[in-house]
Amino acid sequence: MFNKLLFSERFESYSLQDFQKDFISGLIVGVIAIPLGMAFAIASGVKPEHGIYTTIIAGILISLFGGSRFQIGGPTGAFIPILFGVVITYGFENLLIAGFMAGIILLLMGIFKLGSLIKYIPRPVTIGFTTGIAVIIFVGQIPNFLGLSGVKNQEYFIDNVKEIWLHICSINLFSILTAFICFLMIMLTPKLFPKVPGPLIGLVVSTLVASFFFPSKVATIGSTYGGIPSQLPSFHFPEVTFEKIQLLMKPAFVIAILGAIESLLSAVVADGMTNKKHNSNRELVGQGIANIVTPLFGGIPATGAIARTATNIKSGAVSPLSGIIHGVVVLIVLLLFAPFASKIPLASMAPILMVVAWNMSERHVFIHLLKTKTGDSFVLLTTFLLTVFINLTVAVQAGLVLAVIIFIKRMSDIMVIKKALPNLEHKNNKIESLIEPNPRTCPQISIYNIEGPLFFGAAQSFEQSIMNTINYKPKVLLLRMGKVPFMDTTGASNFSSIVNHFSKNGTVIISGIKEQPKQVLQKMGLYDQIGEENFFAHTGDAIDYALTKLDRDICAGCKRFAFNECHALSKESKIEREHTHSTVTQY
Repeated sequence: MFNKLLFSERFESYSLQDFQKDFISGLIVGVIAIPLGMAFAIASGVKPEHGIYTTIIAGILISLFGGSRFQIGGPTGAFIPILFGVVITYGFENLLIAGFMAGIILLLMGIFKLGSLIKYIPRPVTIGFTTGIAVIIFVGQIPNFLGLSGVKNQEYFIDNVKEIWLHICSINLFSILTAFICFLMIMLTPKLFPKVPGPLIGLVVSTLVASFFFPSKVATIGSTYGGIPSQLPSFHFPEVTFEKIQLLMKPAFVIAILGAIESLLSAVVADGMTNKKHNSNRELVGQGIANIVTPLFGGIPATGAIARTATNIKSGAVSPLSGIIHGVVVLIVLLLFAPFASKIPLASMAPILMVVAWNMSERHVFIHLLKTKTGDSFVLLTTFLLTVFINLTVAVQAGLVLAVIIFIKRMSDIMVIKKALPNLEHKNNKIESLIEPNPRTCPQISIYNIEGPLFFGAAQSFEQSIMNTINYKPKVLLLRMGKVPFMDTTGASNFSSIVNHFSKNGTVIISGIKEQPKQVLQKMGLYDQIGEENFFAHTGDAIDYALTKLDRDICAGCKRFAFNECHALSKESKIEREHTHSTVTQY
């Protein structure tokens, strides 16, 4: 079973040539992941080595147990605002517990096959909070870019902006020069040397320039956080209590949901680039295992990294082995070169994160959705603003609620209830909706075309539409329900009101009803109340049956002729009426 889990079809026909491709791609992605891991950790409010630990442990475990053969896992920019808020509010030890709990939640989501549910989160919500996170990351790196001194990191965006403004006079020109050199290398390297990772070159070049030309003039990792240990931390199980579980359940749930969204989005991107298909539930299991184990070694929460996964694919990766190699590469670098990392200026890390923020902002999609000026634009803007000025938890909750409300409104608007009659000029007497008032309307049979889902959002308007348009009680109410795809219990309840109202003096007939609405009516007892004999697959048969329920006295002399049969009915009823009158006169 274990071998099947690790060495499934993803390693079938695996060759030495495939290993060479995986080795090269793993090496490239591993080198790229080192500066990013440290940068994400620092921006999250923890020491840089914790980002390295996460890259190693989570990267290997996600590749081993995940559902995408190309996924590269590790710390990501999306987590920065959440993790920073947890560290500020609860402390680093509790961040590890929250990450551990998030891992359990992810594991359970995968086991109970909830991976497919993530796709139901509306795109305006994901774009809104992703762009909001990008803004937070970008602004959060301004102090390091400018070399501001005395700036205290705050939990809320507006407080951080105030801190920047208060200390703007402490700009360090050496920090700006260092950051600009790193930024220049990040921009130029892909154009000059496409296969060389720009962030690493920018980090190395700017660090060398700062170390040789103006040492001690800029803040470094060593001067701010101390040296990075050249070893993995020992296993440590955090002290978990019931009180801490209660305290950290909300942030843990947010970490789990965001981790699930990010990892599955990354897997979908990988599918699009490779024409392969990932297993969403297995991916959540892999993410869960990684996030359970990583905190035990001092690592922060991790998820699938879209940019690194894309780089992995572009570098020629064939299997999950490239992700495992990427983790091993980072481990080797940690063991051999950790002391040198302490010399890296914080100003060199700032442009790396700023570029990450710029790339993750999805600004083109954001602007396009904003220009549509629809309900989606409102959801997008609300989610974005709440992410920036309050927090991601509130933003996602509000965004989802708004999206649901707008969806319900749209679905209720789709509901169409129109009076209808056969078009006698059409060769098949096609039933068509009428424009009221219409002189052909039958005084005894009312036909309605009903289109759209009959659910709680549209149920009341459904009932009112029929009640308001019928100012009399017909002998027969025929409801054409072939275009009602769905009915819930609220819709059935309002449907019951109509049935009860019209059944007192006439007959309710249903034609073309689909299986799901029919099952709801059966469960609610309405099917038996209406009577099985009053359900028809075709409207023509329903009309033939309805004509047998008419009051012939009303048909006598009627000139509306709503149906083909009306001419004969009117004539027959008139003759019968005259015959009855003459018989009564004789007596």
